[in-house]
Amino acid sequence: MATNYEAAKARYAAIGVDTDKAIETLKKVIVSMHCWQGDDVTGFDQDGPLTGGIQTTGNYPGKARTPEELMADMDEVFKLTPGAHKINLHASYAIFEDGQWVDRDQIKPEHFKKWVEFAKERNMGIDFNPTFFSHDKVKDNLTLSSPDEEIRKFWIEHGKRCIEISQYFAEETGIPCVMNIWIPDGYKDVPADRLGPRARFADSLDQILAIPYDKTKVFVTLESKVFGIGMESYTVGSSEFTVNYAAAHGIISLMDNGHYHPTEVVSDKIPSMLLFNKHIALHITRPVRWDSDHVVRFDDETKEIANEIVRNDALDRVFIATDYFDASINRVSAWVIGLRNVEKALLNALLTPHEDLKKLQDTCQFTRLLSMQEELKTFPFGDVWDAYCEACGVPVGLDWIKEAEEYEKNVTSKRV
Repeated sequence: MATNYEAAKARYAAIGVDTDKAIETLKKVIVSMHCWQGDDVTGFDQDGPLTGGIQTTGNYPGKARTPEELMADMDEVFKLTPGAHKINLHASYAIFEDGQWVDRDQIKPEHFKKWVEFAKERNMGIDFNPTFFSHDKVKDNLTLSSPDEEIRKFWIEHGKRCIEISQYFAEETGIPCVMNIWIPDGYKDVPADRLGPRARFADSLDQILAIPYDKTKVFVTLESKVFGIGMESYTVGSSEFTVNYAAAHGIISLMDNGHYHPTEVVSDKIPSMLLFNKHIALHITRPVRWDSDHVVRFDDETKEIANEIVRNDALDRVFIATDYFDASINRVSAWVIGLRNVEKALLNALLTPHEDLKKLQDTCQFTRLLSMQEELKTFPFGDVWDAYCEACGVPVGLDWIKEAEEYEKNVTSKRV
């Protein structure tokens, strides 16, 4: 493998790309790994079904059923995936001791103590998400925009508690916490009032954000969505709403690349957002026809998202997280495939001579630009990727698959 890497290194050096530098840079890029791939978004605070426009399809055996099983599966993923990570939790993953259960408007840092211990032992930070779904107070598909003031008050309190918990995570781990707000609110059919729900949502957010918190430790983000199951005609938290609210209130816009019309791409939105925002946040997923949260592949859009981050020198300005769940295949392997592909896309971007390509564009050398872009596709990227995996101490090439299959045979397949 060393011989292959040296040959690849020379090939890239000929176009002005330092592969050693790319590898060292990528080692420091943090990708936040979502916890909910491991248990089909079930969580630990309720036994009911998924609601709020969320679906998980498939019944592959071996899903995590307890916090201990979920943590063990996450550890297996970290063993097989290169790079630096954080863990990304939903509030529904609170861990309650016997008799300790409280509703979501009363959750406290102590209910996440075991997650903090888990993260600190692995030198990781924690990101966080209030859980505005899968609860009996998601009334008529509405939460923070509900006309029922008791419902709205409940969810406002939940949001406030989550900010407190986010600051607890940051203070305990020493790593800032990204806290993302997404609500499922909307209507199945054409609404009679589009303004009112959004005005209530804005007021709810104002109340949540009024709680004192350290903005150097907690980065609040707001995520949009184009539609969801049961709210196909109108979504309260549209892109226009979330971007404008975030800009007006000093918080961060989060873009999930499954939350837009199928003809829109987040890669094209990133440079515009970077022009006007110090930070942006991403949930990287793979929509198939709609926001279906398929496992991330090393596809054109994933590559282009990474290109926009790297070519605009924004690795320290973009919070990168994954968000997908597939219960039709081995869940640990699904995690690994998606995370490794995000890392591949970032490495591919770091191995691209962006400045040279920009100069070709600016001097209108479009034939040479297209030729270069196409030739780069067959450069020996795989040899550099293998060297990166080896440098991170994780399996190279197909070797990780055997390890994942052994874990399934010895661990997850025995969960019945």
